[in-house]
Amino acid sequence: MDLLSGTYLLAVLLACIVFQSGAQEKNYTVREELPENVLIGNLLKDLNLTLDPDVPLSSPLQFKLVYKTGDIPLVRVEENTGEIFTTANRIDREKLCAGIFSENRCFYEVEVAVLPDEVFRLVKIRFLIQDINDNAPLFPSTVINISIPENTAINSRYSVPSAIDPDIGVNGIQHYELLKPKTAPKRTFGSITNDQGQNVFGLDIIETPEGDKWPQLIVQQILDREQKDTYVMKIKVEDGGSPPRSSTAILQVTVTDVNDNRPVFKENDIEVSVPENAPVGTSVSQLHATDADLGSNAQIHFYFSNQISSLAKRLFAIDNTTGLITIREPLDREESPLHKLTVLASDGSSTPSKATVTVNVTDINDNIPSIDTRYIINPVNGTVLLSEKAPLNTKIALITVMDKDADLNGKVTCFTDHDVPFRLKPVFDNQFLLETATFLDYEATREYAIKIVASDSGKPPLNQSAMLLIKIKDENDNAPVFTQPIIGLSIPENNAPGTQLTKISATDADSGRNAEISYILGSDAPPIFNLDRRTGILTAVRKLDREKQDRYSFTVLAKDNGMPPLQTNATVTVSVLDQNDNSPAFTHNEYNFYVPENLPMYGTVGLITVTDADSGENAAVTLSILNGRDNFIIDPLTGVIRPNITFDREQQGSYTFQVKAVDGGRLQRSSTAKVTINVVDVNDNRPVFVIPSSNYSYELVPTSASPGSVVTRVFAVDNDTGMNAELRYSIIGGNSRGLFTIDQLTGNITLKEKVMTSDHGLHRLVIKVNDLGQPESLYTIALVHLFVNETVTNSSYVQELVRRNMETPVGQNVGDGEITPQTNDYVKIIIAIIAGTMTVILVIFVTALVRCRQTPRHKVVQKNKQSGEWVSPNQENRQIKKKKKKKKRSPKSLLLNFVTIEESKPDDPGHEHINGTLDIPVELEEQTMGKYNWATTPTTFKPDSPDLAKHYKSASPQPTFQIKPETPVPPKKHHVIQELPLDNTFVVGCDSLSKCSSSSSDPYSVSECSCQGGFKTPGPIHTRQL
Repeated sequence: MDLLSGTYLLAVLLACIVFQSGAQEKNYTVREELPENVLIGNLLKDLNLTLDPDVPLSSPLQFKLVYKTGDIPLVRVEENTGEIFTTANRIDREKLCAGIFSENRCFYEVEVAVLPDEVFRLVKIRFLIQDINDNAPLFPSTVINISIPENTAINSRYSVPSAIDPDIGVNGIQHYELLKPKTAPKRTFGSITNDQGQNVFGLDIIETPEGDKWPQLIVQQILDREQKDTYVMKIKVEDGGSPPRSSTAILQVTVTDVNDNRPVFKENDIEVSVPENAPVGTSVSQLHATDADLGSNAQIHFYFSNQISSLAKRLFAIDNTTGLITIREPLDREESPLHKLTVLASDGSSTPSKATVTVNVTDINDNIPSIDTRYIINPVNGTVLLSEKAPLNTKIALITVMDKDADLNGKVTCFTDHDVPFRLKPVFDNQFLLETATFLDYEATREYAIKIVASDSGKPPLNQSAMLLIKIKDENDNAPVFTQPIIGLSIPENNAPGTQLTKISATDADSGRNAEISYILGSDAPPIFNLDRRTGILTAVRKLDREKQDRYSFTVLAKDNGMPPLQTNATVTVSVLDQNDNSPAFTHNEYNFYVPENLPMYGTVGLITVTDADSGENAAVTLSILNGRDNFIIDPLTGVIRPNITFDREQQGSYTFQVKAVDGGRLQRSSTAKVTINVVDVNDNRPVFVIPSSNYSYELVPTSASPGSVVTRVFAVDNDTGMNAELRYSIIGGNSRGLFTIDQLTGNITLKEKVMTSDHGLHRLVIKVNDLGQPESLYTIALVHLFVNETVTNSSYVQELVRRNMETPVGQNVGDGEITPQTNDYVKIIIAIIAGTMTVILVIFVTALVRCRQTPRHKVVQKNKQSGEWVSPNQENRQIKKKKKKKKRSPKSLLLNFVTIEESKPDDPGHEHINGTLDIPVELEEQTMGKYNWATTPTTFKPDSPDLAKHYKSASPQPTFQIKPETPVPPKKHHVIQELPLDNTFVVGCDSLSKCSSSSSDPYSVSECSCQGGFKTPGPIHTRQL
């Protein structure tokens, strides 16, 4: 492999290393002193940057100029395009590269970071500054004095102080010349004009190895001090710029007296090395010179030439007598490692001797490394703000370390002094990129003070450190956290509006606005609550009522102020505690119960329902009766009302009392309700005729009466009420000819047809009045006698007829034809005797039977009330009922006979034979009465019902428990014989053998029972014992 191939491979390898480190270099050439906004280059094009469309960028492509804080950049880079422009701060090569006189050695360097991190690279841009001729050459002084001995040989050369031009190259000093005078010479004593001087002297330029041009004055004629001792000329210096720049100075040459010998240095070129830390006064070099003259001409004076630098004159001193060069001020190799000292030795003659002393300042590790930080992320008040979401390898700053020392003393290493999530990545010589090494977390560490240490390799090594402050910028990456995810509260009801319930608290690990938390009620929160957004205080804006709602559950949100905001939620449950703020409430302010009058003692009247909106002990209600305790009892817990009396509607139709409900709260609350118990009538009373007042009365029906006229009327009353007292009248016998009719409502008996001759006489009408009671209709029969005739001429005769008709069976029609006194009195007497005898026997038998079984009662007819439970009674009630049945059955039985009364009449065609049969029930407590279905559920009845017996409907609420119907005690048939005066005895009844029929399926429909009855008359008596 030849040398060229090896060099190429090395270059490729270095390029790969630079590329992998994300660093590039780009060189531009720019002239100094360019105006502002001059385009220098385009990094996007010049670096051939292309973006991979498959690589998403976190931000647009950006070119960021990296420079040291406090520096004023001389160029600017467009962040979006990468174009490089000059700025208002002009580039001055002479200021930027002072002391550098090589054309290709003045560079201005900047670094540009290509962002974002996905395409990051660091580009070092080196601007080679081209010099322009912006400076004119200048002599050290406007007057230059030179002394030349008068015996100087022709072509002798004398050095003229050179001019200085900061420009370099062609723009530097190119030419010196002596100027010719523009006017005629003016002769003066002891001097000549510059024209003469120009003829006497010439000017030559010598170029040093370093490229400097030094002018030398050449003696062209023999000098004679006595003729002219001073020459004044103008010397001009000019650079090579375009246009050239120049300057002039006065060159004054003094011709001195002859001094045959000048000093001679032992060594003309001396080179010494002095450590830069040599103290002041240290000897640098001892010069030695000799002079062949004697006396004063042999006295040598040492001094520095005016051609040495001002720095050398400041750092070194020379003893004028001894020629010892010493250090005047501390040396600094880094300031100037080499000093050339031109030393002149003069014995007073015009031509001194010259020696050159080269002082090499050797390096001492006296410089600590320097650290230059150039931020890629611009700091704020000296602190870099870095987002905690910054990705890995985020570039923060470019760290440049330098050491002015040489060799190992100038070799620097850079590192951080402790473990931080950052690293220094080498990019160029002595340059490092500070970048993130791991992910950052604001909540873990909020700021870093990174100590960057630079250490050289000297012995001992010197270190330098720099602090770089990085504050982690909080990002809203943490949602608020509630101290309790489920917040349970309990508050008594009836709170004051605005009562504070609790303070809801949440924390946020972020900071600043990201940690500012606002508290918000969730959408499911009822409007009765309010949550302070700032403090989190939860209040109830209105009074809570447990009876309306005893528990609330809703969400609250904690929301931070980040962008975008984050939020979290918690569940709040509010339990409203009960207070005894509700009195017991009856379902009705007034209760009306309807009970049958035959309801047994301790049977169920009804149910009082009471509620209390409170809970627990505050809702434990106890019931009691305020008044009426003697008549009724109430279950304190269930509210069932029971009587401790037996009812009789005819004695008392209703009962009213107050029921009090008391709750179990600490401060007890109570309420009352009015209870009215209406005793519903049971059909236990038969109708009673008022008109006619006696069965033995009669009315005259004139033969002249017209059809439709009222001949008489009947009227009856019933002690029951309602339908049980609704009466209907009918003729059931004695109207075989259909001569009369009766109004069933009013009881008016009217003549239906015109009276015929055959209709004259006594007519006996059997009138029946029945009620419409339920469950079975009761009736009574009366006899109405109508005497059809013009007048009553013989009232005793009519009375006799009536009396005799009373002995006629009810079922036999009686009419009055030609009635004569020759009736069969014998038969009547016999019948009367037999009837009387049987009656006496029957009375004795019944009396004996009654005395044996029960204490006699003075009423002819017993009221037997139907017993029925409207609700399911307890077993005790059933037992009481059974005992009552056993006790009542025998004593209340009245054994009677069926009496048949037969009457013999003459064979007079106008006289009808009357047979009457009186059917009296043997046992009053029969079980054949139609049953009433007591299984219906209503317990109360509306008082305004037109027929309470038929329309039993409840106006009070139904009991909360199921009430089973109990089979009621079968009602007893009531048979009443109205006790009237002896001449007004009604015979009524319905025997056990009479058949009842009902034309309706309604359990409340009227059952009509047919019954035959007769009068007790003397005559044969046929008795049938049942």
